[in-house]
Amino acid sequence: MAVTTPLKVWSEVEGRLLRLRLNRPKANLIDAGMIAALDQALVEHVGKAELGAVVLDAEGPHFSFGASVEEHLPGQCAAMLVGLHRLLLRMVELPVPVLVAVRGQCLGGGLELALAGHLIFVAPDANLGQPEMKLGVFAPAASCLLPELVGPQRAFDLLVSGRSITGAQAAAMGIAHEAVADPEHAALAYFEEHLKPKSASSLRYAVKAARLDYVARVKDKIRAVERLYLDELMVTHDAVAGLEAFIAKRSAQWQHR
Repeated sequence: MAVTTPLKVWSEVEGRLLRLRLNRPKANLIDAGMIAALDQALVEHVGKAELGAVVLDAEGPHFSFGASVEEHLPGQCAAMLVGLHRLLLRMVELPVPVLVAVRGQCLGGGLELALAGHLIFVAPDANLGQPEMKLGVFAPAASCLLPELVGPQRAFDLLVSGRSITGAQAAAMGIAHEAVADPEHAALAYFEEHLKPKSASSLRYAVKAARLDYVARVKDKIRAVERLYLDELMVTHDAVAGLEAFIAKRSAQWQHR
């Protein structure tokens, strides 16, 4: 059986545009292999002077069902979380705009990946959420990224309830730049109209300037939240029990400790 590469990578418009496509439908899990492939692609291409944007989308009907739950278990979660946060911070700091096109399910680590981009274009009927609390854990990166986009109260609601919202609601809240029937086409159109005509070098300085304080806040907070997750949450009974129950496809029995 052929092994499918987790990520399709190619360039368009004479190197002005980098295309990244999650390529493990239908779930497109953000696991160690996917994280490594995304990180490698960004490292290899971001230094190219002519690059003006990245468009990130996904093969199949869904953007991503989230991170690998198995990799969240003790013994694996530290390496997984460090690798994921390294990738997300690379995206947050990237001086090249990352335009994310989202369809279908965009949950957990998949939504964190989208939030680390610069602009999200989403199908109105897409389903976005951070359901980690339903498993007895929380979403570390989203705890840092969501409040920046929607403010503390709306972020608190989504992070603590674990509920999902539609793409149309995400756009109304400010999570997504635009809700549109064809998000990939919209992202490409944005590049053509607003980014392609610009000097790639000047655009990089504009991106850095626009996000200078944002990047600093996210970097500081994600380190603290990562320690909270690994050193405190993951030594509790319920966090591990919730993950194990999800993998076993049974209801978790909370002991509140």
